[in-house]
Amino acid sequence: MRKIIGIILMTFVLISLIGCSQKEPSVVKTYEVTDSELAEEYWDNNELVTMVKYYEMSDGTWKTDTYTYLYRLEITGKNNAAVKDSTFVYLSNIKDITFEQAWKASGFSSNMEDYFKEEDARFVALK
Repeated sequence: MRKIIGIILMTFVLISLIGCSQKEPSVVKTYEVTDSELAEEYWDNNELVTMVKYYEMSDGTWKTDTYTYLYRLEITGKNNAAVKDSTFVYLSNIKDITFEQAWKASGFSSNMEDYFKEEDARFVALK
């Protein structure tokens, strides 16, 4: 009888541990690519124009269809010739990205060394 109770108790403990184990993170919010017909309107109204679909995850990370990132960075600044500030949104595994790095890596540099590896950072939106 003691063996049976012990086995039942052990089974219950194992099932409890398995049930409490960490589950895969789930999508909290999806950021869809901005419709091309709305992009100019969004730009004029200083709203984010999303160029890459991405997701906010339940564990606090950010994800594209290819990679997972620790941070979502909104990097704002103004180029010398610009009329207004620009904001570049990056999903990143790099904690700090400067405005100069952000605008160069968003497509404005002809030097390939100015671009991030996709697993390190991904440019996803602009305002």
